Amino acid sequence: MNVIGKLFGRSPFGPIANHMERCVASAENVPKMVDALLEGRLDELAALQRETAEIESQADAVKNDLRSHLPRKLFLPVDRRDLLELLDLQDTIADRAEDVGDLLVARTWVIPERLREPLRVLAASVTECAQRAGEVTGRLEQLEAAAFGGPEVARVEELIDVVNQLEDAADDAEAELNRLVFEEEEALGALGAIMWLRLTDTLGDVADYGKKSCNRLRLLIAR
Repeated sequence: MNVIGKLFGRSPFGPIANHMERCVASAENVPKMVDALLEGRLDELAALQRETAEIESQADAVKNDLRSHLPRKLFLPVDRRDLLELLDLQDTIADRAEDVGDLLVARTWVIPERLREPLRVLAASVTECAQRAGEVTGRLEQLEAAAFGGPEVARVEELIDVVNQLEDAADDAEAELNRLVFEEEEALGALGAIMWLRLTDTLGDVADYGKKSCNRLRLLIAR
């Protein structure tokens, strides 16, 4: 029996939550990888990068199996296309976490002292946003049991509001780190500054796609 056959039954929401768990697990490696880089534990960084890539591959396997086996007709108050869009947004969380790892191992980083703590703050911030987005997706089966109505919808919408606030905080952390990168441009060099900005943008996407997945779910349950 395929993965979806084991997890699925008549509802896709269990597998979608299962997929999100893997995406969140990828994001949870982000601050670990950043700490390993900052503390010079490069062998550990490489191991974490490989682990993150493996978790992302597991998420892809669930995503692809769900896409292949999701019925064309769902006896649910949601549209198949909406669920597939939600799945793609979730999946990008894992993709970007993997991208962070790839960037961190790809080069020797010049790390001015004043960038160290802001980088840690940004990594922690985007990960918290992804974790809380995972809590939202984890409520899908409860939403289904409540027929996408009643108090459960209000609880989920409150959680989504929290995710949006956390993404705003991640944006602020990214902007502050970018400001410092520009101030350190001479020490970093042109290429170094560009790579730092690419890193902060990729980190920001981990939170951004957590927010996007939640807002897509908000539209889904509002129908």
